Amino acid sequence: MLDFFFQIHNPTTLNRQGNDEGSSYRSAIFYSNDEEKAEARNFIDIVNKSKRWSDSIVTTLEPLVKFYRAEDYHQDYLQKNPEGYTCHAIYFDSYLK
Repeated sequence: MLDFFFQIHNPTTLNRQGNDEGSSYRSAIFYSNDEEKAEARNFIDIVNKSKRWSDSIVTTLEPLVKFYRAEDYHQDYLQKNPEGYTCHAIYFDSYLK
């Protein structure tokens, strides 16, 4: 999942994805235990060392405090709105080669 996460968005832009700006558009990984946090930190190192992005990764690691289910209009968004996102694309192949 982390591999695909870093393939489909720009993790080097602070509080921004495409034209969308603000902290809700930050690149963030929410972890529920120390093992998940360590795995995420390790993967960020892999992405940084790959030098695929010209800037450093700004993805934050944040504890999962509470999960909120998205509203119905956000569920299956791209199936309902195939042209709905301009900021998510597959930028790179796997980092795990």
